[in-house]
Amino acid sequence: MAGPAKRDYYEVLGVPRTSTPDDMKKAYRKLALQHHPDKNPGNKEAEAKFKELAEAYEVLSNPQKKQAYDQFGHAGVGQGGPGAGGFDFGGFGDIFGDIFGEVFGAQGQRGGRGGSRAMRGSDLRYNMKVTFEEAAFGTEKTVNLPRESECGTCHGSGAKPGTQPEICKTCSGAGEIRFQQGFFTLSKTCPDCGGAGKIIKQKCAECHGAGKKSETVRLQVKVPAGINVGQKLKLRAEGEPGSNGGPAGDLYVVIDIAPHPFFQRDGDDVYCEVPISFTQAALGGEIETPTLEGSVKVKIPAGTQSMKRFRLKSKGIANVNGRSKGDQFVTVQVEVPSKLSEEQRQLLERFAEISGESYPESQGFLKRMRDWFHTQNP
Repeated sequence: MAGPAKRDYYEVLGVPRTSTPDDMKKAYRKLALQHHPDKNPGNKEAEAKFKELAEAYEVLSNPQKKQAYDQFGHAGVGQGGPGAGGFDFGGFGDIFGDIFGEVFGAQGQRGGRGGSRAMRGSDLRYNMKVTFEEAAFGTEKTVNLPRESECGTCHGSGAKPGTQPEICKTCSGAGEIRFQQGFFTLSKTCPDCGGAGKIIKQKCAECHGAGKKSETVRLQVKVPAGINVGQKLKLRAEGEPGSNGGPAGDLYVVIDIAPHPFFQRDGDDVYCEVPISFTQAALGGEIETPTLEGSVKVKIPAGTQSMKRFRLKSKGIANVNGRSKGDQFVTVQVEVPSKLSEEQRQLLERFAEISGESYPESQGFLKRMRDWFHTQNP
């Protein structure tokens, strides 16, 4: 007698046929966690659904099997489906590792070789403060970086020179041990070697078996012209060393810029404020203003008002990518004398008498104020 007809694999996962691999992976992971036998002990229905989900995902996550299934259905992937002769877990072992971690609290200890796999070293961060001028024109700085480096005595093996780590007998070097859970084979980190796959019986006296040691290294860091606050410089392979032959991490140098006594910065533009006397503002003339490349003369027209801004083209900071150069903006502040001689006072009083229409802004303000009072008190 023929067994019950197999359900459509897309229906099993609850996804449409147009789903992306990521969509199918998310759907499978969610359902597999829900129906995992260890979350449903003794529940045969949950175990059957879990097996059905694994079978469906094993086919749909494999591009060749998925193509055959889409074209020929269950017949295209073998009589009885891939579940009849056991699953090929190689195509989606990572997702099983995720589920195993959530069920048993062993997240991160997954994969076919446990801790014996080559692991990339950690990235490091270093905060570097530079002056305003160093950021504008570029510089080269020496960094004293504390970090872990590969032990030079044992060359990272952790074993005493002349000896070698031994293969762990408990896990045979795999870094994990496997056990049967219902119909499913699971694994966990080897308790004897901690996932390393090897045991060091004679430890290196320099690093005490760690394979690494703390040291301070001197690095030269080239800071490009135009760099700004918060930007990062990446130094490849200058981070922590890797494990089991893995590559070293990278070093990220994060830039901070010290304040300047004259200048502020916005992007590639530079801003500064320069005081001028009220006679310079009234009569006009030339003033001297600082720039990053030295002082320059700026012409002040007669009648210049306080907080008037002048633009000095291309006197700013070169773009860090070399595409352009910013401008400098000079804001003048009219300074009023705090003390007057008797002669100065008399001259100013005479000036006030004959000023008349010399203050259009003040005259306009007074007129608007009178009009407003008139509307409030008709």
